[in-house]
Amino acid sequence: MAYQVLARKYRPRRFADVAGQDHVTVTLMNALTQQRIAHGYIFSGHRGIGKTTIARILAAALNCRNPIGSELRPLAEPCEVCESCTEIRAGNAVDVIEIDAATNRGIDEIRELRDAARYRPSRDRYKIYILDEAHQITDAAFNALLKTLEEPPDHVIFMMATTQPEDIPQTVRSRCQHFSFHAVKLVDILGEIRAIAAHENVDTDEAALALLAEAGDGSMRDALSIMDQAIASAPVEDGRPRLVAQQIRELMGTVPNAVFERILQAVNDNNSAEVMTTANQLLDAGNSPAQLARQAVRYLRNSLIAKISGLTPESAEGGAAAELLQISPDEQRRAARTAALFTEEELTRFLQTMLRTFDELGYRQEQRFHFELGLLKLVHLRRLLPVEEVLSQLAGGGGGSAPRAQSAVRPVAAAPAPRPTAPAAPADTRPAFSPFADTPNRERFQGISVGHQPEPVPVAKTAPPVAAPLPVAPPVPVAPPVAVAAPVSPPPALGVPPVVAASPLATPPGAAQPVAAPVEVVSPFSAPSTPPPPVPAPAPIPVAPPAAVASPFSAPAPATPVAAPPAPAPSAPGEPASHLQDAVVDALSNAKQGSASDAIGDANFILDGDTLKIQTMLSKIMLGVVVNADAEKILRLAVRQAGGPVNITLLPADPAMKAAEKKAKAPRSGSAQAKAMEHPIVQRAQSLFQAEIRNVIDLRED
Repeated sequence: MAYQVLARKYRPRRFADVAGQDHVTVTLMNALTQQRIAHGYIFSGHRGIGKTTIARILAAALNCRNPIGSELRPLAEPCEVCESCTEIRAGNAVDVIEIDAATNRGIDEIRELRDAARYRPSRDRYKIYILDEAHQITDAAFNALLKTLEEPPDHVIFMMATTQPEDIPQTVRSRCQHFSFHAVKLVDILGEIRAIAAHENVDTDEAALALLAEAGDGSMRDALSIMDQAIASAPVEDGRPRLVAQQIRELMGTVPNAVFERILQAVNDNNSAEVMTTANQLLDAGNSPAQLARQAVRYLRNSLIAKISGLTPESAEGGAAAELLQISPDEQRRAARTAALFTEEELTRFLQTMLRTFDELGYRQEQRFHFELGLLKLVHLRRLLPVEEVLSQLAGGGGGSAPRAQSAVRPVAAAPAPRPTAPAAPADTRPAFSPFADTPNRERFQGISVGHQPEPVPVAKTAPPVAAPLPVAPPVPVAPPVAVAAPVSPPPALGVPPVVAASPLATPPGAAQPVAAPVEVVSPFSAPSTPPPPVPAPAPIPVAPPAAVASPFSAPAPATPVAAPPAPAPSAPGEPASHLQDAVVDALSNAKQGSASDAIGDANFILDGDTLKIQTMLSKIMLGVVVNADAEKILRLAVRQAGGPVNITLLPADPAMKAAEKKAKAPRSGSAQAKAMEHPIVQRAQSLFQAEIRNVIDLRED
């Protein structure tokens, strides 16, 4: 007799022999006992789990010649000894017709079947049609079978086996009893192949059996087919084949999961070199990138399930996690160890990345490069922080967990640092008189010196103690008063008594004297610089008697008379903020937001306490269209960089004031409207015809 593969040799002959489908076998046996036989059945489910096998067993039970409850047939199982049972098991029964619907799928074949169904069975009780792969039948053929399925003759029973029940028309499914088969559990497959190995005199270990059961992936037929290959390639010891795990892995072209555990350990350690080295060893050994990616996906899925179910290496046997994982206890402990390294969100991102990599490998040319790229993405994903944590840090720095040491976050634009302010002087060293005592913006003047722009000046945190008044130089003869631009008094140094000087001017020795008597003031805030040309003063100011003050904080520096530039005063509440408006308009123009730039250029910027109100000339609907989300983001960033407040409110146009504000508002400097207003022809037209410029279109090239 020719050799039979294990899947055919050990095909179940009774309902009790079918593994993992108790919900189907119990129902069918009860229906046979109660004589509640339907005229149509649909068996659907995964490949190799017993759909066609149960259809044959049911056909044998229906046509068995021994009645249920007899000595040869005490239960609803077929007796396996009568002529009908033996013929059905051999596949040559006359009244049990098994049709491959994948090849006989047309309307002509179904019409022949329908015509043949009218005749009674030649010998048995029922004429049974088993349609394998029934989803391949065309819609027209199903429509031709509808009437027969709905009202068939009493002697005809249809059984349809399919892996895709959704492809069968609903009108056909509603006329049949539908049984959905389950994937066979790992323990059931493991028990079957262990019994078959003992019956076939094959020496195996538990690791090899677990590997064969996992390779079946819920399909009993797949597991037996791989076992048949493994027995054929196994070494023979004492006349008995011996199955080992390493030999089975080489046969299937897989690698041990310890490799993926090592890769994910390197991902946790942020070690890209170790990940790439391991991947290079796997690929150089001849492993397929697609197969490796598939194994990585399965391993990540098992690790994610272990994380969700709370599986630990100590509790790796039994429980709900074992039902979800369907892997051996050793592999459960391995998945638990990997799950302990990452969070549930990280494992989800890893699984999504590897799934995308596995999909891309199907149509990419350089599969090796894409597989390596997928593994590197896992390392990069490990460096990311959750969005919630980043947002909580931006909001106030609280509420989020501490970032990992090896993690790196994308640079986020931080708020501008506050301007340095001088700490208040102690009460006992406060000078009796200071021109800046009641000035709210005294920090703006701390960096002003003669002939220099304001610069931030470091101020000591604590003032040095003053033991005695500083010595004062003898008075210098003074000529008539000297005209200067503006008397600027330096801010009092900490711990130094204030000196009121007539002019903070100094003339280097030997230089030409443009005035009768120079006055030298030594200040701890001034720095040496090249003297600029003298600036004529607008009006003479009487000068008090000069005084030379010696200070341990000062250094003599020559200077010439020059008007100190006034420091910009802060905007008061309700006061326009033109500098913020210019910064926003420039930022929008640079970002190619022309419409938003024009709208903001025509708006009014008003500071109201710690809120910046932007009164636009747009309606409420057009405001959201012109100043979109990107433009608003650029606007807020520009205001923050210009030192403006954080709270910004965009206001639509007031219909009552829109016309008046538009008429009264002057064009922005440098804009197309401003240039048009400066043109002599436009000015002449305005004067002659009392013309008004309503709209200006800029046609200049960028």
